Amino acid sequence: MSRHKLLLATRNKGKIEEFRRILEDIAAGEIELVGLEQFPDLHDVDETGSTFEENALLKAREMCLASGIPAIADDSGLCVDFLNGDPGIFSARWAGSHGDDRANTAKVLESLIGVSDEKRGAHFTCVAALALPDGRTHVEEARFDGWILHSPVGDQGFGYDPIFRPDGLEISSAQMSAEAKDAISHRGKSLRAIAPHVITLLNTLG
Repeated sequence: MSRHKLLLATRNKGKIEEFRRILEDIAAGEIELVGLEQFPDLHDVDETGSTFEENALLKAREMCLASGIPAIADDSGLCVDFLNGDPGIFSARWAGSHGDDRANTAKVLESLIGVSDEKRGAHFTCVAALALPDGRTHVEEARFDGWILHSPVGDQGFGYDPIFRPDGLEISSAQMSAEAKDAISHRGKSLRAIAPHVITLLNTLG
């Protein structure tokens, strides 16, 4: 059986590790995952969409077009109830500088100073998008519900994980093992949902 190449359209090291872990577990032997490091001339895609789905599709389509191979991308973020869904699609650059996890986390905590536990509900959303060279696409969306802690706890994961306590647990996302987090996280659920479609669609390419 030939293996189809699939480009992981992200430079976020935490996401790359999750993508590889989840997709290789589901589609071992059927997909050869390729990183952006194999395409050094590819430029980052401006996330100009107004929704997670628009941004995920934008990244997948542009990376697929530029590389010439199928690409999978995601757009994800933290949505805090008390902040009317913010930081949302701006999660990675909430504090101004893209990818500054510490500053982003601090800004969320500062925005919730004095807010009681019962009003600190939040969820992560992830939309995974696949784009094929022939123009076909497929998307899957999932969410991860929980609460915002009053201070960071744990050193696993990345992003807002240290301040997010999943529903039904007494620990933060940053205290969970990779396997336990993958089983219930927004990205884990969306990638598991899209994986069968990835395999089916890639197999139609011949």
